[in-house]
Amino acid sequence: MRPAYVAGVGMTPLGKHLDKQLRDLGRLACFDALKDAGLKPADVQSGFCGNGLAPAIQGETGVGQSVFWEVGINKVPITNVENACCSGSTAFREAWLCVASGLYEVAMAVGVEKTYTEKGGILEIGAADLELRLGLVLPGFFALAARHYMEECGVTEEDLALVAVKNRFHGSLNPYSQFRVPVTLEEVLHSPMIADPLTRLSCCPLSDGAAAAVVVSKGVLERLGKKPIRIAASVLQSGSYDNPSNPSEWGLVKNAANEAYNRAGIGPEDIDFAEVHDCFTISELIHYETLGFASRGEAVRLLRDKETYLGGRVPFSVSGGLLAKGHPVGCTGMAQIVEAVWQLRGQAGKRQVENARTALTHTMGGLKGMEAKAVTVNILKTE
Repeated sequence: MRPAYVAGVGMTPLGKHLDKQLRDLGRLACFDALKDAGLKPADVQSGFCGNGLAPAIQGETGVGQSVFWEVGINKVPITNVENACCSGSTAFREAWLCVASGLYEVAMAVGVEKTYTEKGGILEIGAADLELRLGLVLPGFFALAARHYMEECGVTEEDLALVAVKNRFHGSLNPYSQFRVPVTLEEVLHSPMIADPLTRLSCCPLSDGAAAAVVVSKGVLERLGKKPIRIAASVLQSGSYDNPSNPSEWGLVKNAANEAYNRAGIGPEDIDFAEVHDCFTISELIHYETLGFASRGEAVRLLRDKETYLGGRVPFSVSGGLLAKGHPVGCTGMAQIVEAVWQLRGQAGKRQVENARTALTHTMGGLKGMEAKAVTVNILKTE
């Protein structure tokens, strides 16, 4: 496999975009990514679109063809990717594979989602309705994981709430974040209970939004004169679904992270910051361990010592994470890639990680038994 690079990225603010359709959001992100790369729509040789919920909520399929047609990208292979919360990051991996394999010189990946719709003037949260119809309520699973982890590792409800406090503060520095107001520990603890011990402020919001990236070969990058942001590893794994007895030990994430480190030729000690799938507060704590930044039961020390805060040893979720930035399911993994590129270029403004050279992004999606259906881990590096 040859080196492949991110030449351009683009993203819409995340939140409720009741005035925009999927194709509108996707078009905005793609145009921004092309402009950032210094390329034209005609330069794109293959396109991948990640989306998780359009068939169920909007009754729409072929989202990628609609989005790329709006951008002026046609007569090229276009692939739609549905992989739950990993849809966007899986689309990114496919674009990387196209270029790294030598098949194409320029590929584009976009992740786009609408979870909010308006019918008859009444706001309906489509994804939540779908979740309830299926009888799958994810807060219940993560609450079970939280209780198990708390009892095993001596973690308190205050510790869980600190994750939300940290990420809401980070989100307050991000103009693309859905929630931009910091919260206090007391506000998190005393917000309405969703699934004990997870309060409303311990859970991520659903969002609308789109994010895109242009992946190119080294030759194209050199012609463009862009700062090299190399895709050092792009890993996708699915589970064995053996229903492990411990709901707070996520071996699938650990396996994907280890593969990514091996492919990149580095270890967790080389990562300068991480964007992770903090759909609930307990998730980020467990990810400190599954991604190799702490041993079992030691994650809370990193949080209490502020090592994962902006300015700490290895900042996590500096964009605000899902808890503050929002969770536009099919877009989430691509939004992490965009944040990583901005950070590695030194373009993240008030939330900039000092001397950032190596980034890790992680997304997990779906649930089958007691295990995620898919996990992606990407490592990006400056050269």
